[in-house]
Amino acid sequence: MTDANTLRMRLLALPLLVVFGVLVVWPLTSIVIDSFDAQGEISLANYRTVLESTYYRQSFVTSLWISVLTTGIGIALGILLAIALRARGGGVRRFALAFGSMGANFAGVPLAMAIIILFGMNGFFTILVGKLGLPGGFNVYSLAGLVIAYCYFQIALATLLLTPAFDAVPAEIEEAAALMGVSSARFWLRVGLPIVARQIVAIAILLFANAMGTFATTYALTGTSVNVVTIAISDLVSGDIFSDPNLANAIALVLLVVLLVPIVASQFLVRERRP
Repeated sequence: MTDANTLRMRLLALPLLVVFGVLVVWPLTSIVIDSFDAQGEISLANYRTVLESTYYRQSFVTSLWISVLTTGIGIALGILLAIALRARGGGVRRFALAFGSMGANFAGVPLAMAIIILFGMNGFFTILVGKLGLPGGFNVYSLAGLVIAYCYFQIALATLLLTPAFDAVPAEIEEAAALMGVSSARFWLRVGLPIVARQIVAIAILLFANAMGTFATTYALTGTSVNVVTIAISDLVSGDIFSDPNLANAIALVLLVVLLVPIVASQFLVRERRP
């Protein structure tokens, strides 16, 4: 009977495994193989180019800088908003979570267009600042513009994911701390945040990966003027002059390794904290 159940479960899982193989394993294997193809020869030349080229190294530095900064901002504001929403109920909470869901998915070209309408050369806030006689000069088509665009969906996504985690903190503990005269800020610093520390780390890694892999928003807002990894890969895949898909595959695998480092590190940290 047990063997029959096991066989049935394996048969039920077979379609999922086939889909996983076709959509994940097969493309990833192809990328790995092609990344070692340098002008028809099997070598590490593509990886040497990635590591030795100042241009590609700078693209990783820029992407890491934007990702770390916007992840930190997203987590910090997301924690404050999640704590505030924990004490709220009804329409305010539903509206905030609905707006967070919309903001987390409002990326790509629509977000870039919205940022340009608000902060572009003829944008609403740009004209408003000029009318008020305040100092301007902000260039939305730059690294600063990308930070603003990234923060929009990073804060929304962080709030959306952190709110259920903070809801899991027992209300009885917070009430007991309040009866003992412990302030809300001290409770969350000493008790609340350590309880949800693992969830915060996991969400931070998700936000980091989300920022590192963002392409459509970056391309629509700044084109190729800002040197980030996703734009570098796009230039090599679709470029008319410097097209080199195999080098793009090597860059993509290096990016994959960069994303795996914090994931593996967080797993080690979590394992060390377990009793």
